[in-house]
Formats: sequence, C-alpha cells, structure tokens
Amino acid sequence: MESIATVESSVHHLAGYAGRYCDSRESHFRLERLCLDALRHEVMAWPKPGLVSPVDSGSHRDMHLGTFFSSMDALQGSFAALAHAGAQGQTFSTLQAIGIEAERKMLRATGGVNTHRGAIFNLGLLVAAAARRMSDNTLAKLECGAVVARLWGADILSGREKSSHSHGNHVYHKFAAGGARLEAASGFPSVYQIGLPTLRNLLQAGHDRETALIGTLMILMEYLPDTNLLWRGGERGLEFVRRSAAGFNRSGGVNTPLWQARILALHREFVARKLSPGGSADLVAASWVVHQFETLPTRSH
Repeated sequence: MESIATVESSVHHLAGYAGRYCDSRESHFRLERLCLDALRHEVMAWPKPGLVSPVDSGSHRDMHLGTFFSSMDALQGSFAALAHAGAQGQTFSTLQAIGIEAERKMLRATGGVNTHRGAIFNLGLLVAAAARRMSDNTLAKLECGAVVARLWGADILSGREKSSHSHGNHVYHKFAAGGARLEAASGFPSVYQIGLPTLRNLLQAGHDRETALIGTLMILMEYLPDTNLLWRGGERGLEFVRRSAAGFNRSGGVNTPLWQARILALHREFVARKLSPGGSADLVAASWVVHQFETLPTRSH
C-alpha cells in the first residue's frame, strides 16, 4: 500500500501538470483572440480602396461586412488548434489539415464565399510559430516569421502543387508571381520589412489604430506583387494599384489633412476597375498580429 507521502507527491505532480496544461491552453486561446482581433480591425478600417468595409462592399459583389463577421465566428477555435499543434512540434502537413478544416468552416458559414483563406494561411502559420516559441527555448530569440521559415518553409513551398486549383497557383503559373506561399516560406519579409515598421512608425507618430492600419495597407499596396490583383486585373491592374498607392504615399499618405478624401477617390476608381488588393489586406492583418506577438513573452510558463 502506498504511503501518504507518495500519494501526496503524485497528487502534487498531477496538479502541476494540469496547471501547466491549463496555462498552455489559455495562452493558445489568447493567441487566437489576437488573430481574430486583427481580422476584425482590418475589415472595420475605413476607407480602404476596393475592399470591404463598414460602409460598402468595395469591388466585391459576393460579400459584405456581415459575411466577414460570419466567417470570423466560424473560425473560433481554429487558430487555438493551430497554436496547440505548433506548440506540440507538429509538421506542416498537420497544420495544413487544420487550416483546410478552418476553410471548410469558413465556407459553410459564408455560403461558399472566400473571405479569409489568405488570412487563415498567414495567421495560422504565425500563431503556430508564436506558440512554438513559447514551448521551445531554442527558438525563443527568433521572430515568428523566422520560426515559420525555419520549421516549415521547405514544406510550404513543396506543397504548392497540392492546391493547384487556387487562384494563387493559377497566377503563379501565368505570371510567375510568388504569392502567399513564397511570402510565408521566406519568413514574411513583406510583413517584417514593410508592414510592421510602417505600422509601428504610424502608431509612434500618434495615429490611432485605424489610421495606422490604413497607412500600412497603402504602403503594402505600393510594394506587394499582390496575386489577388493579378487574378482580377492582370499585370495592368496590379501596376495601376501600385502606381496609385505610390502617388498617395509620396504626397504624405495618412499624414496629410485630406487623406480620407484622396483614398475615397481611389476607392471609386478601384471599384470601377473591379480591383481589390486582398493580398495586401491579408498582410495588414498579419502585420498587426506580429506587432502583438513580438511583444509577448516567449515562454508560456
């Protein structure tokens, strides 16, 4: 018969394990909340040229603000599952399976409308990387994007052909544009080198979150080879958007008094041409998430 001391020791051990499990689970849901907040902040920002906002549907006939919120509701639990898989050291194939199931939930909730496929891919990898950093001391000093590139980069690129029916892969073959997979496999350079510095500079300059997100969007639009735009408008459409964004940015961007009126003028032109910089919008959300993730402790307990 076990001694009282042995039993008490076992109870303390199990209690400690349960406590660590609960702490870890809570940290994963905290990471998920940051992801969902980023999606909400991005869609609620106004004005944005060609994109869905609280005011109108931009260049999209098949979606509106309510569609986005239905999608976000359906995605609850998915980012936490991706965080848990990342913390457990799972392979890209496992993360991909969770992401595909998240897409299915999104499509069921929206009646088949793709509101967040790019965001599921980008934020899903980043949230998995953030959770992995918390559970692995050897990765604690790396940025989340670098963790993605190191752990899953090769598999992300090798998986391109597995989703050959996506718009991104069609554009890749037609225009040889890298798209979301190359961005992720490379550690999200557009986020870390363009989006995040812009966002933080605007926040430090005193802009509110909404204005900072819109300013970040306009900078990303200038530089990103957005496959959404290539799909909708070809190379001419992409060049028009990049040139329009560059003109806005070069003349002061969101730091000028009449910046909203200038974006609304661009919005009307984008809608007339049926152009929507959805890839840039996805990376705005990723930039906000990274801004939050990189300030978190790299250990969950």
